Amino acid sequence: MERKPLFLRRELPPREVVSVSLAFLLAAVLLLNALLYLYLNKFYISLGRAESDPGLCPFGYFRLGVVKNCSPWLSCEAINREVRKLKCVGEGAVKKVFLSEWKENKVVLSQLTNSKLKEDFLHGLKMLKALQSKHVVRLLGYCEQQFTILTEYHPLGSLRGLNETLHIPKYKGMNTWHRRLMLAIDYVSVIRYLHSSPLGTLVMCDSNDLDKVLSQYLLSSDFHILVNDLDALPLVNRSAGKLVKCGHRELQGEFVAPEQRWPYGEKMPFEDDLMPPYDEKTDIWKIPDVSNFFLGHVKGSDIVRLHLFDIHAACKRKDPAERPSAQEVLDTYRKVLTLLLREAAMPGTREML
Repeated sequence: MERKPLFLRRELPPREVVSVSLAFLLAAVLLLNALLYLYLNKFYISLGRAESDPGLCPFGYFRLGVVKNCSPWLSCEAINREVRKLKCVGEGAVKKVFLSEWKENKVVLSQLTNSKLKEDFLHGLKMLKALQSKHVVRLLGYCEQQFTILTEYHPLGSLRGLNETLHIPKYKGMNTWHRRLMLAIDYVSVIRYLHSSPLGTLVMCDSNDLDKVLSQYLLSSDFHILVNDLDALPLVNRSAGKLVKCGHRELQGEFVAPEQRWPYGEKMPFEDDLMPPYDEKTDIWKIPDVSNFFLGHVKGSDIVRLHLFDIHAACKRKDPAERPSAQEVLDTYRKVLTLLLREAAMPGTREML
């Protein structure tokens, strides 16, 4: 007698096969979205940097290197006694900068070079003290009598050397569209912070060309951006009818905003008293040009530019009032990063669904 098999194989109908496959695919998409959310949340806290920085000390104190305890800002006496100059690493119109050493830590000592610009120097010190945050280079000490400022040292230097840094073998892995977009996000985060700072709406005036902008920021070893030079940071106070002017000379070129250029034509010589003031939207005008530098020409950067086209076009509107706020630009940048990371993680998902 023929034995019957204990188990019969049941073939699923084509419709059920499709339904099961689609269910698995949807489950995979949901799982991936959850993982992507966790990654981006971590990114905004650590790489994108949350607003509160647990590494910061109370006002008037700093923490350096692996030391856990906070130390008070160094006084004139402490700087003269404990800080040793190593070499001059830069000089601008206002100050000379020295790579120095304090208790086996590399630090930066800045000293006034032009006594006529001491007000600018002291304004920069005032801003540095008041704006200490994750966006601003760390203050270690100062001496007003000797016009000296001591700050944290960042070996990668200013953003002018970004492309050279990304070609160093150690950092080549960072030379990707998403890392570069993250730097652009960091930059816009700094602008947003300045526009909504504890002191009010501040305008980054040392920004008349791209090279000048890049020189105002440092690249940290963990690839974040810190604003370093705060000498030219005037305050906009709309309620008091107070706008700003970046300097007393005529500004030219497409990099500066239209409202920063002499509005009365070549036939009328420039006069500072007749130059209309403006607000923080001059910073917004410059964002696309600075971000274009950050994005570079790596694989995928053109796709990023395409997604940022609309917000960048809005930044370049001639009427400052029609330009977006720094917060709106930042929100758009973050949405684009999220979208492109999701698409990179699951290419073709949209077509399959």
